[in-house]
Amino acid sequence: MQAFSAEHRKKAQAFRDRHFQGEGFIIPNPWDAGTARLLAHAGFEALATTSAGLAFSLGLPDGAVPRERVLAHLEEIAAATGLPVSADLENGYADAPEDVARTIRQAAQAGVVGASIEDVTGRADAPFYDIGFAAERIRAAVEAARALPIPFTLTARAENFFLGKQDLADTIARLQAFQEAGADVLYAPGLSRSEDIATVIRAVDRPVNVLAGFGGSTLNAPELFALGARRVSVGGAMARSALGAFMQAAREMQEQGSFGYMRTAASGAAINAIFRPCATN
Repeated sequence: MQAFSAEHRKKAQAFRDRHFQGEGFIIPNPWDAGTARLLAHAGFEALATTSAGLAFSLGLPDGAVPRERVLAHLEEIAAATGLPVSADLENGYADAPEDVARTIRQAAQAGVVGASIEDVTGRADAPFYDIGFAAERIRAAVEAARALPIPFTLTARAENFFLGKQDLADTIARLQAFQEAGADVLYAPGLSRSEDIATVIRAVDRPVNVLAGFGGSTLNAPELFALGARRVSVGGAMARSALGAFMQAAREMQEQGSFGYMRTAASGAAINAIFRPCATN
């Protein structure tokens, strides 16, 4: 774990401020140091980790990576570029509010400037925390964030739609409870209809993150910003896109014995140029 620095604080303040400046922004999701550097080179302003992308890179299903490995991953991503990084901390890797608070402190010490906490239990028989307890967990996370020596941005997630429970009223009630608990940013991944997204955004008084492309949604970033979104992320989609290309290449070699996939491969020289120590990210 690294100590807090003036640069860490500067990045944290820039990240927080960006939610209120100009139009909204896209925050893409790398899954290792290399993809973080590529996204920085592409010109993005901030990055967010992806639990799914990390898990897939380790040969595990989403949700199966233990907290200690996630924290090490956060250090790797935060150190890879000079960009602010927000962490996908799933449900905080614990039920108890005090343990969620500990996860926030550890994530900040790893070098990130923000994090998201979900309202799901990970248990099939009772997948969602009761709204009151979910808010208590967010309140504990917020208190831990406020006690840090940097302006840490806490995002609270309502997972209803993402897990197939299409209850807009409950989603809004949860987000409002999280707002009351002090969350800086609100996020209901899984919303795909413009009218639902707009309704959620009107119902709260915090910046809202929207997950792009879910459920076949074709809404682009300018359209989402026009609805009122302040931040747009893609979750594990970039990791899945990369793995999709990899799997297609493997099938081509196995089934046809050909190597046509190489025609669309990135140039080794171009990637080397980006990754050389003198390259600025």
